[in-house]
Amino acid sequence: MSKVNIKPLADRVLVQPAAAEEKTASGLYIPDTAKEKPQKGTVIAIGNGKKDEPLTVKVGDTVLYGKYSGTELSVDGNDYLIMRESDIFAIL
Repeated sequence: MSKVNIKPLADRVLVQPAAAEEKTASGLYIPDTAKEKPQKGTVIAIGNGKKDEPLTVKVGDTVLYGKYSGTELSVDGNDYLIMRESDIFAIL
């Protein structure tokens, strides 16, 4: 897990997406043009939550989120997503 100097506000969460699949279960390699955007990742940083709603995810959790959730950002050559906790579907 990488250390980032970003502190999300309120109920926002910083997630590092998992790497896209390189090959199929049967061993076929997937070209870059056909790779799908990953829908799971690792929580890197969390906000403080809202006044009456504390956050349920923790730093280090692996989470499942929507395909088009969050806002993409790049810091020091690493790609991240920042999203609301409500955009996270499950903790794996």
